[in-house]
Amino acid sequence: MKLATYKDGSRDGQLVVVSRDLGTAHYATGIASKLQQVLDDWGFLSPQLQDLYDQLNAGRARHAFPFDPAQCMAPLPRAYQWADGSAYINHVELVRKARNAEVPESFYTDPLMYQGGSDDFIGPCDDVVVPSEAMGIDFEAEIAVITGDVKMGTTPEQALDGIRLVMVANDVSLRNLIPAELAKGFGFFQSKPATAFSPVAVTLDELGDAWNQGRLDLVVQSTWNGRKVGMCDAGPEMTFHFGQLIAHVAKTRNVRAGSIIGSGTVSNKGVEQNGRTEWPKGYSCIAEKRCIETIQDGKPSTEFMKFGDTIRIEVKGKDGASIFGAIDQAITEPV
Repeated sequence: MKLATYKDGSRDGQLVVVSRDLGTAHYATGIASKLQQVLDDWGFLSPQLQDLYDQLNAGRARHAFPFDPAQCMAPLPRAYQWADGSAYINHVELVRKARNAEVPESFYTDPLMYQGGSDDFIGPCDDVVVPSEAMGIDFEAEIAVITGDVKMGTTPEQALDGIRLVMVANDVSLRNLIPAELAKGFGFFQSKPATAFSPVAVTLDELGDAWNQGRLDLVVQSTWNGRKVGMCDAGPEMTFHFGQLIAHVAKTRNVRAGSIIGSGTVSNKGVEQNGRTEWPKGYSCIAEKRCIETIQDGKPSTEFMKFGDTIRIEVKGKDGASIFGAIDQAITEPV
């Protein structure tokens, strides 16, 4: 099934069930008003939502209405936890290579992860508000999952059973703030503003065979200012699958229902063409493009985002239909 949260003036919005083709929706009020309620009692409430979803797809839902992504908050507007990994080691390799640094061996066996702000996510069509262009505004196209309860010490295979829903994310970064923050030795903070998520979150059965043992074998499309800049495969080059990422979080603590785990920037390796490495699938963040330029030409030439820029991130199924709806945002300054 597909679930979304509509804006209603409150912090947590109103849960709606969305049809498979993203054409219609129905309030879930008679079952649950908020997504967190469903995550807290998944075994009891999700079958009821599935029944409503089936009725909606069959055209039998009495109070269905046209679905409008612009009315959506993030599917889970605020979460108990937002932990974002760097599951695509190619992204790390590019960043390190661009500054002539080696990748530590541990990076290939132990995921990188940071804990981001989870109290104020933004909707898929909300503006990305940034204080200054000088901060180095960047998008990051990612896959994310919402979990149920996962016990401390769970194995990666067991952790896969804790995944309830899958989404797309734009994990906005302020690149020019990152070096000074990392130099303090405590990680990201101001350099990671509010994250945006796709209009809908979907259960694993909606993905069919595209869900492959904790990886999503589909293409993440990134379109910057109307130009498609990324067509990156999310599955094959994901070094750490979502079970491994969740188990990493759960190594020393319980993971509670309503936690969101991100994949990090979806990234694909380059290919050798005429003695030069090219990246035909493009990029899922500008920082990676700048690293590619540095490797190829000795310096970056692509600038970060400006006020008025737009970013669209979307994943389509093998039938060409949008699965999660699109993140479609503009970069703006504070009013």
